[in-house]
Amino acid sequence: MSNTTAIAPPNVVGATKEPAWVRWLLCSIALTFLTLFLFVPLVSVFFEAFKKGVDVYLAAITEPDAISAIWLTLTAAIIAVPLNLVFGVSAAWAIAKFDFRGKSILLTLIDLPFSVSPVIAGLIFVLVFGLQGWFGQWLSDHDLKVIFAMPGIVLATIFVTFPFVARELIPLMQAQGQEQEEAARVLGASGFQTFMKVTLPNVKWALLYGVILCNARAMGEFGAVSVVSGHIRGQTNTLPLHIEILYNEYQMAASFAVASLLASLALVTLVLKYVVERRVRRELAQANEVGVPA
Repeated sequence: MSNTTAIAPPNVVGATKEPAWVRWLLCSIALTFLTLFLFVPLVSVFFEAFKKGVDVYLAAITEPDAISAIWLTLTAAIIAVPLNLVFGVSAAWAIAKFDFRGKSILLTLIDLPFSVSPVIAGLIFVLVFGLQGWFGQWLSDHDLKVIFAMPGIVLATIFVTFPFVARELIPLMQAQGQEQEEAARVLGASGFQTFMKVTLPNVKWALLYGVILCNARAMGEFGAVSVVSGHIRGQTNTLPLHIEILYNEYQMAASFAVASLLASLALVTLVLKYVVERRVRRELAQANEVGVPA
């Protein structure tokens, strides 16, 4: 009878397991970067906004030009976000669920605002709809105004924000495949019923995530809106443009007060983004568990 001695396996260091000092160094670098370039500027905005007291702060954000900028920013977002929602859902559904000629071209065009400077986009709208542009004379003859007016601001906002919803939905729809939609059609559901009962519930959190990002970009857009707005105080200035004017006029307290509104929006967006992002990751994990190819 022989005694068998169990041999403990040797300690194996994983390929991605680094010494503790390396992990601490990397974390320290990341935290230092975030502190210097994110937390300190954010705290400074609120500190400068309330530096001269609450009365000065409230006066800055309630004066007529600030109220006009707030309403214009909200109006542009209220118009642009639903339109981008419709476009994003339609484009994602077409790209993920159907095969057609020109799909790669459509994908490339969706990414166009990411590669084109917003200032260039604004100049393109001026070239097309400006007084000396392609449709400028026709618009003038019919007493229609696009550039230096609300329509131009909305068009610029739509252009810079339309990829967000589509780009959030396309990967998830592709990961989920077409089996559920095909089963619904076999059971007699119409295309609209299939979309409402099968497709939309499966992507609702990704859709909300895309809308949140789209709305945040719409309210914070500066470059394209700056070109097409004309900087008419109290009429075509959005919140970012109003902040620029106040800063250039050395009204520091007022400029930081209005900037704190956008900073607050960014913080709310960050919280919503975190909550929705967790649900999106959960849905992607569930799609991968059932063995659906991405």
